[in-house]
Amino acid sequence: MAELYSADEINTLFERLPSWQQDAYSQFADMIADENNTYPCVPGRMGFLSGHLRYGFTCDPRSEHAAEDMADLLRQYGPVSRDTGHYASMVVICETPSDLKDHTTVEQYQTLFWQMLNRVSSHDTEPWPEHISTDPHDSSWEFCFGGEPYFCFCATPAHELRASRHFPYLMFAFQPRWVFESINDNTPLGRKMKTLIRKRLAAYDAVPAHPSLMWYGQQDNLEWKQYFLPDDEQTPSKCPFMRMKQALGKLTK
Repeated sequence: MAELYSADEINTLFERLPSWQQDAYSQFADMIADENNTYPCVPGRMGFLSGHLRYGFTCDPRSEHAAEDMADLLRQYGPVSRDTGHYASMVVICETPSDLKDHTTVEQYQTLFWQMLNRVSSHDTEPWPEHISTDPHDSSWEFCFGGEPYFCFCATPAHELRASRHFPYLMFAFQPRWVFESINDNTPLGRKMKTLIRKRLAAYDAVPAHPSLMWYGQQDNLEWKQYFLPDDEQTPSKCPFMRMKQALGKLTK
């Protein structure tokens, strides 16, 4: 079973972790807590510095075992997320072999990202939350696992222009929706946070903010469009998440 770690636990076990996990965590720490304080995601940076984040690792994301590992991590994280701190998120870093890292485009990573979410969802045994729409094109929809809704974030080695979505390994982040209760577009703090993040993004990325990038609580906001942002301004016309189709497929087998 995949292990869920706090930063303190990783630091204690660091020398015993596989070398790629040591490198991945070190690079993540250097990125999110850079000395010049430029990383755009302010809640993520605050979560890291405050010890609110939790971490996990999976094998090669092309393997079915990776989806099993990620599902295990979500099962562990859901029940404890509210105890980890106000700026909670779970960061999952996938082993990214050189053949994947060197020969995969942003578009191919996008396909892999949605495939992974679909595969992870197939391991979920809990019912979909009643207050969350099953239609990704409804503003209330969010990826859910274990009865908990999460905003999902993906970064890849292939991103170049959108530096805020670049990382040397394929990386997923799962932010519980309850985190946004005090920082959504209907709160003064949320609107202030949105303005600050947009300002930081403009300085951090080599391209303008993606047109799909909105803030939780904004009118016509569709969360799934923000999960994976490519270097250009393209967005799939339909959400690739196929949980309900998968569920129907199970019933008809």
